[in-house]
Amino acid sequence: MSAREPLVLIVSGPSGSGKSTLVEKILELAGTMLSISCTTREPRKTESDGKWYNFVSEAEFKAMVERGEFLEYAQVFGKNWYGTPKRWLGEARAAGKDLVLEIDVQGAHQVKAKLPGAVSMFVLPPSRADLEQRIRRRGQDSEDEIKRRLERAGKEMLSYSSYDFAIINDDVERAGKEAQAIALGSRCRVTRNEDRIREILKSFGG
Repeated sequence: MSAREPLVLIVSGPSGSGKSTLVEKILELAGTMLSISCTTREPRKTESDGKWYNFVSEAEFKAMVERGEFLEYAQVFGKNWYGTPKRWLGEARAAGKDLVLEIDVQGAHQVKAKLPGAVSMFVLPPSRADLEQRIRRRGQDSEDEIKRRLERAGKEMLSYSSYDFAIINDDVERAGKEAQAIALGSRCRVTRNEDRIREILKSFGG
């Protein structure tokens, strides 16, 4: 029997909405693994290569694009590139685990087009004021950057209806449980369990 295709869980939403925290909650579930994205941006002081991102040069990134190594990729704010390497699908398949992707709206649409069975979650802040407060609290962005992020967030949130689930992140504990519930429930889809169901039916003479 060939290895079972991994369940792909997409977590998407505006910058500052709390995606990473919810991804961490999903990764607490047994049988999950993180897809590590590639980016051309510089690492922040708190970041190390290979944890959430692999940091590569623009030349390296473009070479990966030309070799068809990305499941999805996009340029953000007209400067930095981000992409999800296809190899994580193979690694998840080989390990028998579900694959968690933390990607932006552009990337989520690309993945859903290629993998219609992927389950997408959109994370929303409770308000614009709350999102601005979160971004400012990080202390990583200039005023111009904050303005761009908020404008982009407003546009991205118009895409909510193209997702399978929406999580309003006004209570991180509750939102984390919701993300886990979506992941666990998606594992129970009939389409993901048909082979096993058929085996059970055979034992009943069906």
